[in-house]
Amino acid sequence: MTTIDWDAEADTFDREPDHGLLVPEVRAAWAAKLAAWLPGRPSDVLDLGCGTGSLALLAAGRGHRVTAVDLAPRMAERARAKLAGTGARVLVGDAGEPPVPDGSFDVVLVRHVLWAMPDPEAVLRRWVALLRPGGRLVLVEGVWGDAGLPHERIVAALEPLVERVQYIPLSGERALWGKDVGDDRYAVLAGASAAGRHTEIVDVHLILRRGGEVLLARRSGTGYADGLLHAPSGHVEDGEDVRAAMLREAYEEIGVRLAPEDLRVALVMQHRGPGGRPRTGWFFEAEYGAGARGHTEPYNREPGKCSGLSWHALDALPDGLVAYCAAGLDAYRAGERFVLHWHEDGDGIARGAGDPDRAVALAVSEGP
Repeated sequence: MTTIDWDAEADTFDREPDHGLLVPEVRAAWAAKLAAWLPGRPSDVLDLGCGTGSLALLAAGRGHRVTAVDLAPRMAERARAKLAGTGARVLVGDAGEPPVPDGSFDVVLVRHVLWAMPDPEAVLRRWVALLRPGGRLVLVEGVWGDAGLPHERIVAALEPLVERVQYIPLSGERALWGKDVGDDRYAVLAGASAAGRHTEIVDVHLILRRGGEVLLARRSGTGYADGLLHAPSGHVEDGEDVRAAMLREAYEEIGVRLAPEDLRVALVMQHRGPGGRPRTGWFFEAEYGAGARGHTEPYNREPGKCSGLSWHALDALPDGLVAYCAAGLDAYRAGERFVLHWHEDGDGIARGAGDPDRAVALAVSEGP
């Protein structure tokens, strides 16, 4: 491998604090992170928005086969010089639409690029498509004053697309930045499904009844369906059954403690959001009332994700509902138990007047 004179570029460190990795301690800290985040075996790594090629060089130094892409010809030229002798290739192209074929990489590595994209969700779908089965997406992002992306938005966008998502806070790791930072910096690691194995996220939804009314929450600050109404809901965690997940989510989101016997399965729905991957939702019904066991008045326990709770007549649901939640409540009211709700890519996330009805009720066997 060609030896790089990092010190010769050290005068640019103050102007490129997160891209040059010119201070030895900072470079060593990032090398350690990449050692943990990248596969242990030599793999095909795509570095998007590579700048002068500093991260690409660290990846190549671990034996990975690196392709680096940058929109600026001058940056690409500097990256080629830095990566000379490593076998890496450097392309000029848009990180949001890189000039490489789908399904070609074991790792897509991107640092401080996604926040500048006009449609981060669309870009994430494109990046996931570049991965081979079992590949991983490694993102480093943050929030700096009015700039950047909150990690919740990235995680929400990736969850329908991949098998697993991990959020890793980085603000407190001074060695990565060469100084103490007070803003929010983080990594998100996302793993694609392995070949030949279909996987789905399982979510749970609470139909909390108060007579003829149902409780709805208005999403806020999540980066997906913000401003729309939805039943209190969440994802089943690893090793957790659907009933335990519903009990946990009911308390975490609305402060209502339910016992297992309070829950009744209302319906099961396989659904797919616009441009997303299929997932399976379990809708549970529970009755709320002043005499119920230990119930307190529901309240918003997650103000960072919800702007408020409200009761609505089940037979006169309001506008502005997430479409698959509206379909689930309609099916519940009609007495259906198993439903498909499959968005087309051009559909809206919210249910709107005149939208096609994507819900399909599945027939239930009456037994032998």
